[in-house]
Amino acid sequence: MKNSEEFRFKIVVVGDGAVGKTSLIKKFTKGTFEKDYVKTIGAQFSKYNKEFDGDMVRLLFWDIAGQDDFNFLHHLFYKESKAAIIVYSLEENELGLNSFTHVKNWYEAVEINCGDIPIVLFANKVDLLDENSLDTTEIQQLINDHNFLNYFFTSAKTGQMVVEAFNAIIEQLYFKFKTL
Repeated sequence: MKNSEEFRFKIVVVGDGAVGKTSLIKKFTKGTFEKDYVKTIGAQFSKYNKEFDGDMVRLLFWDIAGQDDFNFLHHLFYKESKAAIIVYSLEENELGLNSFTHVKNWYEAVEINCGDIPIVLFANKVDLLDENSLDTTEIQQLINDHNFLNYFFTSAKTGQMVVEAFNAIIEQLYFKFKTL
């Protein structure tokens, strides 16, 4: 990597509890999936390095607990984030419905704590339903209303669109800061 630059980005990953934030990060960074749910306490972070266009991109994913118990700490975890990923569940149950409704709240929290940074929406657990039967009208409206960079139907379990979704945010950051 002669004449290469190094880029460091903190990416905050938010969403309600049990939507799959930790699982998505593990799938992307380690290629693994754990079936059993383990609640994140406060926040946890994962490092990941990726060579991109001859440059080294060093990523730090901050996985913020989605439970209300940890709201008082959130502002500390958002600090210096360059991008955000908001995750909600596509499950056809109370968790799925509530997590979609709360996307607006997570978006506002990112905006308040981080300002105008790129945000990607992950609609997770697509493996639990028939993707062809999905009505994307509400999702598309949400994307348009809140100026998300993009959205992806992901599955931490099967890996569907996980790499593509993470790469979308990484590429956005890389090209933004490469030209500065």
